[in-house]
Amino acid sequence: MGRVLRRVAGVDHVDEDLLDLIGRRMYARDEPGAALVRAMRKDGTDDGTAKAERVTMAQFRKALDEGVRPVPGAPAALLRFFAVVEEVPDWVDFDLLERGAAVVRRMGRTATDVLLQLSLIGGYRYGGPADLLVATGGLSGSNAMRRLGETETWTRAVVEPGGMRRDGEGFRLTVHVRAMHALINDRFETNGRWDVDRWGLPINQSDQAGTLGLFNSTLLLGARFLGRHVSAEDSLAVMHLWKYVGLLLGVNEDWLFDTEREQNAFNYHVLLAQDGQTPAGAALSAAIVDGERHLDYGRLTSLRARYTQARLLSMLRYFLGKRSLRDLGLPVTLPWVVPAVITKNLAASLLLEHSERGRRHLDRVGMEFRRKRARMLFEGARQEIGALPL
Repeated sequence: MGRVLRRVAGVDHVDEDLLDLIGRRMYARDEPGAALVRAMRKDGTDDGTAKAERVTMAQFRKALDEGVRPVPGAPAALLRFFAVVEEVPDWVDFDLLERGAAVVRRMGRTATDVLLQLSLIGGYRYGGPADLLVATGGLSGSNAMRRLGETETWTRAVVEPGGMRRDGEGFRLTVHVRAMHALINDRFETNGRWDVDRWGLPINQSDQAGTLGLFNSTLLLGARFLGRHVSAEDSLAVMHLWKYVGLLLGVNEDWLFDTEREQNAFNYHVLLAQDGQTPAGAALSAAIVDGERHLDYGRLTSLRARYTQARLLSMLRYFLGKRSLRDLGLPVTLPWVVPAVITKNLAASLLLEHSERGRRHLDRVGMEFRRKRARMLFEGARQEIGALPL
């Protein structure tokens, strides 16, 4: 993957200054999020701060759903945080953003495949973020699948029409995720269960920027490897969508990129900075692969579950290769399903994408797949992002 990134990004030498900055920002946090969390933690006795300045979860939820103005006696920390997330920079182009969302919607199952296989499980080959997932309870099969459902719910909301407007569900869930990250970071930074010297802060600026790269340029690169055509204009639109999402998540603005080439060059350097694999990666990978076999697929569920699991292993072989599968403790199979996936995507790109009716069909089918997938992953439970860990 490093060789691929280096080639597509045109990297001819390692940028040592960028590597140094990535290392230093492993110890940098989302400061507006951290300030909000400190206000949520206050009890009126730790530093003499009046209880009236404490931000309650009810106040945060009301501000998130309705805006901060309707919150009676909104504390200063809450006002400051929402002033940050509600400010729309001049560079944000909502028309371009909506185009990017439509591109991802039309990718349908291919987008889910790339994000699961290349972005998520591919990332389990490195220590740090995978270990944090295990520490926060993402190891068992049911929890691992629910985590996938939460990600599916969030990404679906992001790409819904109007989802990233202030009153959109994508905006709301993205800001929710930012607060959740800040709360988890605060807890594990101080509870003695995280090796800060080795991996930096639990959720740090470098990891956040690297994760964002898995949703934009890695998604586009993986989709092309599966036969999906993405034009230069559509590429810029998808990058713009996730640039705004990254801003709302609290990623440093100088690490929010406009083009795939810039993002891939950054991703290459993030890859160079990764720690080696830990047991957490293999455990999480196994939980997901095994979890696919226990989902309820409706009619002929046992047969369809075995097929879906075999399909996943086949595509992992294509994206990750034999060595990575062995490192993750996963069975090595042939990439037997990939030719059919590529053929289907070529047909979608060369035929359906060129008519309005075809694009509407891809949009509808793609979003229906996401909704159905989320229902299975949540196993009938309410589809929502994880509770904020106060």
